Amino acid sequence: MRAMMVTALDGPRALVPVEIDEPVADESTILVEVHAAGVSFPDLLLTQGLYQYKPELPFVPGGEVAGIVLSAPEGSGYSPGDRVVGLTGVGGAMAEVVALPPETTFILPETISMSAGAALLFNYLTVHFALVRRGRLGKGESVLVQGAAGGIGTAAITLAPHLGAARTIAVVSSEEKAEYVRSLGASDVVSTENWRDEVLAITDGRGVDVVVDPVGGDRFTDSVRSLAIGGRILVLGFTGRDIPSVKVNRLLLRNASAMGVAWGSWWAEDPGRLSLQWRELLPLLASSALKIPEPTLYPFEAAAGALLDLEHRRTVGKSVLTLR
Repeated sequence: MRAMMVTALDGPRALVPVEIDEPVADESTILVEVHAAGVSFPDLLLTQGLYQYKPELPFVPGGEVAGIVLSAPEGSGYSPGDRVVGLTGVGGAMAEVVALPPETTFILPETISMSAGAALLFNYLTVHFALVRRGRLGKGESVLVQGAAGGIGTAAITLAPHLGAARTIAVVSSEEKAEYVRSLGASDVVSTENWRDEVLAITDGRGVDVVVDPVGGDRFTDSVRSLAIGGRILVLGFTGRDIPSVKVNRLLLRNASAMGVAWGSWWAEDPGRLSLQWRELLPLLASSALKIPEPTLYPFEAAAGALLDLEHRRTVGKSVLTLR
């Protein structure tokens, strides 16, 4: 079968198409014919040797897929022909066939396309964990989203209102991205050039209740300064590449909190936690109340280009590789 493989830690250009053996069905895994595979920031870091998990070379990257079940163990709850989405973990998803554990595999509602399905799990379950379990988002609260036009950002903009948020404020770097997040329902959109002043004006000087921050870098300090009394800043990653520090007196003075959001390690401790999240999201997905934005699509062979566009912030929303 075809797969994309990292052959050297030289960045996305070291990602090349290869032929490898298909996985073999066993009594503990579901074989899935992959129709689409998600592309995420950890994939980019993996090609550069900068991710906390460092697989031995060569390796197949990618962590999420959408496809059709080819075979499934008896009693797994799945049958050949089922439309599913699934998590492979840190790698292995950029291939024509994958083997998935039943606990990380979920039926994809007919209301969602395969391409959107491949854009679903990583971002939406991360944001669900961030807002519900870490940020304790309350009804009527406001959410500020850094990097709002990216995969995590668009998930936060679209999911937060269903979790109780009364206002979502998107921080973006261009008018193209501003139009995009407005189309997703952002209550307010502010520019990266003077976003803090705009946020304070929008909130009448009060600040925001929750900040979703997958960017880090030099925005972090002003994000903390933008918190309302009792506000929470959620640290989801560092796409800005610089890892910031926080002066804890700012947290003290506003009874504020800075919280890490390590969704991957949380569910790795107990994969059954994923099904609990999925049960909470499924009614929204099946009814189309929660609309998953169609991602930016790339042919499978253009995986390197997809990662390069991600690195240079040339895409909006989630990026997905199409195989079929």
